Amino acid sequence: MRRGLRSRGVRRRSLLSLLALPAACSPLAVLNGVAVPSDGYRLRSDLPFGPHPRQRLDVYIPDRLSGPAPVVVFFYGGAWERGDRADYRFAGQALAAQGFLAVLPDYRLYPDVAFPGFVRDGARALDWVRANIAGHGGDPARIAVMGHSAGAHIAMLLALDRSYRVADAIRAAVGLAGPYDFLPLSSARLQAIFAPAGDLALSQPITFARGDAPPLLLLHGTGDGTVYPRNSERLAARIGSLGGRATLKLYPELGHVGIVLALAAPFRDRAPVLADATAFLQTA
Repeated sequence: MRRGLRSRGVRRRSLLSLLALPAACSPLAVLNGVAVPSDGYRLRSDLPFGPHPRQRLDVYIPDRLSGPAPVVVFFYGGAWERGDRADYRFAGQALAAQGFLAVLPDYRLYPDVAFPGFVRDGARALDWVRANIAGHGGDPARIAVMGHSAGAHIAMLLALDRSYRVADAIRAAVGLAGPYDFLPLSSARLQAIFAPAGDLALSQPITFARGDAPPLLLLHGTGDGTVYPRNSERLAARIGSLGGRATLKLYPELGHVGIVLALAAPFRDRAPVLADATAFLQTA
């Protein structure tokens, strides 16, 4: 047992060293290449949900489906200005291994669009899922959204703000280290991304908290210095005060990137992010 623990520790340290490489080395691609199984699922990639090159998505279909599978649409983070669905194969594989049909969309980014352009892309992806997922083995009556960081912001707006016209199709929502209540805007970059829309309250998921919202699971690390845990704490408290269901889980000392890396097999001992999300989604 001691030797096995030491081997896993060495492997994880090696992966962390690779993940610390410069961005040009595509550290998430390194993680996907050395630590993510390529079996257990079928990948249908580059499916269009709109005319723009970034309006494309990938579908991870678990092997040996016994019937229509519950669907999780996962939105990655990147501060609304970077990211690529191909880098998150570890998330698609992790969800597929739990029996979910995982959908990973890209979306347009700043400066190509400002708020709410990227949220509208998320809604457009959800429309595609509702219309097409049965043909890929998914159950359109069991669609959940999940996201990390900026992706959690998108997921929660889709679940809470009915103006995007997809909230009623969302059965549950999981947010990893999401910014849900971040006014006033703290930087010129955030001003450029959100101020053009006018009323800044419309950019905040907490504005749309309601008692009849789908069940929410809000996961956050107490060591997150990028998106402070108070975002999840405040949204959970607001939903609860209105009679809704919002479960908050805080992971001691876990950081902003660590919470999404915990979906990948080599880092799952850092926090039970995948186990907690799976248990919630299976009962929501």
